Amino acid sequence: MRSGHIARLSVTVGVLLATGACASPGGVAGVSTLPPAAEVAATGPGKVTATIPTPSPTPAAQASVTRPAGDDPVRVPPPKLSNFSYVFPVKDCRVSYESRLLVLPKTTIWTGKGCSFVSPVNGVVDEVNAKNRWKPSTDRGPDREGRFVTVIGDDGVRYLGGHLDRITPGIKPGVRVSAGQTLGQVGNSGNARSTASNLYFAISWKTDHSLWWVRRGMVPPWNYLDAWLDGNRTLSPAEESRAVMNRVGASPKCSTLCAAKPGSTDKPEKPSPTPEEKIPLGN
Repeated sequence: MRSGHIARLSVTVGVLLATGACASPGGVAGVSTLPPAAEVAATGPGKVTATIPTPSPTPAAQASVTRPAGDDPVRVPPPKLSNFSYVFPVKDCRVSYESRLLVLPKTTIWTGKGCSFVSPVNGVVDEVNAKNRWKPSTDRGPDREGRFVTVIGDDGVRYLGGHLDRITPGIKPGVRVSAGQTLGQVGNSGNARSTASNLYFAISWKTDHSLWWVRRGMVPPWNYLDAWLDGNRTLSPAEESRAVMNRVGASPKCSTLCAAKPGSTDKPEKPSPTPEEKIPLGN
């Protein structure tokens, strides 16, 4: 009787132990194998257990980055483009000029009255007109530039500076000049008398002085003025001058702004004698 009771008690204890073991999912008492969400739910209502990660700092919160100071830019000299050295034809004055074709292939350099017109390159003075002969009643072609000086450069190119107020003493045909040497002072002589002071600047080649329309400009000068002003002092117009001369001839006929007013004569006055000197167009 007593042994039967003991046997029933043993069976009851075994069932209880088996039931407790089944209540622990991992099979080990006190260790949970539920996923995190299930574990939170299992802790009971109103109680949440979680770990909130610390946010990474945003770019705005990061310290600013200071770039190291760089070296100064290296100034590279412009390439040597010819064997000649040029200067801008107006010295020590503020200037402005058109860089496009208006009527003739020349340019008007606007600057202050009395500013120096200088030789753009080493060369020899070719023509000097110290008298302002232009009159609005006649408007003769040879007189339109007023007082002017031309130089035949060592590059073989002729350079004209017109509308001058006066010519520098000692500047006369045959005198050798250097680049940057003053030839006269800027004014508004000739047909510029009703305008502000300016320099009529033109590039051509040496011809007989009676061919005044060649003297007043055959080669657009602004690309060379730009280069000389910006510091590229070896860009030469010699090659372009030679090309234009070969295309139109050394003594072309006048084709633009050729006629004077009715009743006037276009016969030029006898030019100053100039020593015979042939200078080839260089490069």
